[in-house]
Amino acid sequence: MSRKSRNEQRDRITQVARERIADAERLAQHPLDPIPTVKIKVGVVIFAAVSVTVFVFWVGTKLNVWPSVSGIVAMLCALIMVRFLARGLTTPLREIAQATDAMAMGDYTRRVSITSHDEIGALASAFNRMADQLDETDRFRRDLVANVSHELRTPITALQAKLENLVDGIEPPDVDTFGVMLAQVERLGRLVQQLLDLSRLESGTIPLDRQSTNAASLMLHAVREAELQGAPVHITSEATPPDLHVDVDPERVAQVLANLIANAITVSPADGNIAVAARADGDTVIITVDDDGPGIPPAEVDRIFERFYRADASRSRQHGGAGLGLAISRWIVDLHGGDIHPELRQPHGCRMVVTLPAARVDLPPTIGFESHPTAPPPVSQEAKPHGTRHH
Repeated sequence: MSRKSRNEQRDRITQVARERIADAERLAQHPLDPIPTVKIKVGVVIFAAVSVTVFVFWVGTKLNVWPSVSGIVAMLCALIMVRFLARGLTTPLREIAQATDAMAMGDYTRRVSITSHDEIGALASAFNRMADQLDETDRFRRDLVANVSHELRTPITALQAKLENLVDGIEPPDVDTFGVMLAQVERLGRLVQQLLDLSRLESGTIPLDRQSTNAASLMLHAVREAELQGAPVHITSEATPPDLHVDVDPERVAQVLANLIANAITVSPADGNIAVAARADGDTVIITVDDDGPGIPPAEVDRIFERFYRADASRSRQHGGAGLGLAISRWIVDLHGGDIHPELRQPHGCRMVVTLPAARVDLPPTIGFESHPTAPPPVSQEAKPHGTRHH
C-alpha cells in the first residue's frame, strides 16, 4: 500500500471517528432525540422519574434512612433525571421563541436547529421554511422599492432636464425635443401599466375570457406588431397543423407572445433570426420562441421570472424595459394552467417554451383574431426596439 493510500485511509478513519464523537456528544446533550414522537418521550421521562424515585426510596429504606429524608433525596434524583432527559426536548421551542422575537424586530435571518424527528422537530422545520419565505419576501420588497424608484427616477430626471433646458432657453422647443420628452412619458406609462397588470394578476382580479383561438393567428399578430415597430431581425412563425387551436384568453396570450418576442429582439444581434412555432402535444399546445442571443446563464435560469430581474441590465434599460415582461407572462400562463420555461439552444441562443391547453373539438372557434388579422389586440410589451428590417 502506497503512502498516499495510507494517508487517505487514515483521514477516512479520522473523519468517521470525529463524526461518531460528534454524534455521541449530541446524544449526551439530547438523549431523547432518537425517539420518534413527543408522546413516547414524555412517557420515557415519566417512567424514568418514577423508577428513580422508587429505587432511591427503596435504597434508603434498606439503609434505614428516615422515610422523609429518603423521599427528599428520591425527589431530587428524579428532578436531576428529568432535567437530563428533557434537556433537548424544549430547546427548539426556546429557539423558536427567540427567533420569533427577532423576526418581530425585522431580523429574518434567524433559524432553529433541528436535532430530532418528532413533532417538535417538524415544527422547527416548518418554522425554518416560513423564515426562508419571509426572508425571500422581504428581499423582494426591498428590491421592488429600489427598482421602482430607479425606473421612475430615470425618465423623470430626463424630463426634468429637458424642461429646464426649454425654460432656460438652452434648447429650442422643436419636434425632436418634444419627441424625446414623449418617449420618456411613454416609458413611464408602460412601467405603470405593467405594475398594474402584475398587481391584478397576482391578486387574481383579472378574469380570463377563454376562447377557442387559432394559434397561428395569435403568433401572426405578435409577429406583425414587432414588424410594425421596426424590429431589426427576421421573424418567422409556423403552426403545425395550421388549424391548431388553443383554449385561452386571446388578448392575454397575445401579451405573452409580444413580451417573449420583444425580449428575443432585445438580445438578438442585428439581422438575427427569431422563430415562433406551435405544435400539438396531446391535450396541450407547445409554443416556442427561439432567438440568436447569447442564451441564459444556468445560474440565472431560476431568476428570470422575478420582477425587475435583468440578465443584461444595461441593455434592458437602454431599450426601456423594466424587467416585468417575463413576470407578467408567467402569471398569465399560470392562470391558464400552463407552463413557461427557458431552454438552452445549441450552439447559442435561448428557447422560451410555453405550454397551453388545447381547445376542445366541440368548442366553436373565436372570430376576433381570424376575421381581423391586421388589427392586433392591445398588449403590454417590455421593449420597443428600433430598426427598419422586416422578414
